[in-house]
Amino acid sequence: MNLPNLKNLRDKLINLERELQAPGILSFSEKLTETSREYNRTKELVDLLEKIENIKQKIEELEIFSKTEEGAELLEIAQTEKNELFREKEKIENELKEFLSEKSIIESKNVIMEIRAGTGGDEASLFAANLFRMYSLFADHNGWRTEILNASRTDLNGFKEVVFRIEGKNAYKYLKYESGVHRVQRVPETEKNGRVHTSTATVAVLPEATDVDIKIKNEDLKIETFRSGGHGGQNVQKVETAVRIVHLPTGLVVSCQDERSQFKNKEKAFKILQSRLLVLMEEKKHKERADERRSQIGSAERCEKTRTYNFSQDRITDHRFNISWHNINDFMNGNIKNAIEELQKSDEDKRSVNLG
Repeated sequence: MNLPNLKNLRDKLINLERELQAPGILSFSEKLTETSREYNRTKELVDLLEKIENIKQKIEELEIFSKTEEGAELLEIAQTEKNELFREKEKIENELKEFLSEKSIIESKNVIMEIRAGTGGDEASLFAANLFRMYSLFADHNGWRTEILNASRTDLNGFKEVVFRIEGKNAYKYLKYESGVHRVQRVPETEKNGRVHTSTATVAVLPEATDVDIKIKNEDLKIETFRSGGHGGQNVQKVETAVRIVHLPTGLVVSCQDERSQFKNKEKAFKILQSRLLVLMEEKKHKERADERRSQIGSAERCEKTRTYNFSQDRITDHRFNISWHNINDFMNGNIKNAIEELQKSDEDKRSVNLG
C-alpha cells in the first residue's frame, strides 16, 4: 500500500503543537478543540507509520545478516524472525488502512444527539430525560464532555426535546448504535393505580460536522429570531434571543433557545445544522435515503422499536440483534459500555455473514 509521507506528517505535528502552545488559544474553545483533535489523530497516524518504518528496518538488517551468515541454525532463526516481522507489518498496515478509511474518520468524530419524547405524554418526556441522563453519565464514565445545545423542558422535569453535544475520542463510533425508537414499559410516577404504561422516545445520533466537512453559503440560509419560552410556554425573556435557521436548499430547520445570548443560540443552531447536513451528504454518497434522522427514529409509534426497557422484568432488549441485558438500574446509570461493545461485535458478525 502507498504510505502517507512520514516527514510531512512529522512537520504537521510540530506545527499543530505550536498552535496548541500559542498564547491566547485557550480563549477560542472551538479552535482549541479542533486543533487538539487534529493533533491527536496526526500523532496516532505518525505512531503507526513509525512502527512500520522500524519493522522495515529490522527486516532489512535481517536480510543483510542472511547474506553474510553461513550457519544453517542462525539462518533458520533469522528467517523465523523475518516471517514474524512480515506478519506484524501486515497487521499494522491493516490498522493503518482502517485508520485512514472514511468510516474511521467519521467514527472518530464527536456527536450531536437528539432525544424527543414520542407517544406516552408526560411519561414519554420523563423517559426522554432518563435517556439524556443515561448518555450524560456514560460520557462522564469515559471522561467525555456533554453540552446541551437546545432543550424544551416540561413542568415535571422531563424533556419534550433535548439536543446535546458529546465531545470525546471515537464518540460516534460508540454511540451510533443508540439511534432509533426506545420503548419503556413501567409504572409511571404519575400513575395512581399501579398500571404498567408503554411509552417511547426517539434518539438520533449525528457525527459532529466542522467547517472542513461542510461549508454553508450565507445566501442559502434564512435566519429568524424569536422570544424563547419557558415551562408551559410562558415567555422568559422580553427580547428575541432564540434563533431559527432554515437551510433553503434542503429545507432543514434548526431552532435553538437554550442560551440567553442570541449569538450563542445562533452558534449552536449552526453547529446542529452542519451535522445534519453532513449526515445527508454521507447518505447521498452511499446512495441511501436522504434523511437519516427520519430513517433512524421512524414514526415513534409504540409498535416501532429499537430497544425496550422493561422495568418490571428488569430487562433491556435490543430488537435489532435480539440481545438482552439485566440490571436495568445499572444500565440507566450510564453503565452501557459492555452492551455497546456487544452490539458492535454483533453488527460486525452480521456484516461478515452478509459479505460471505
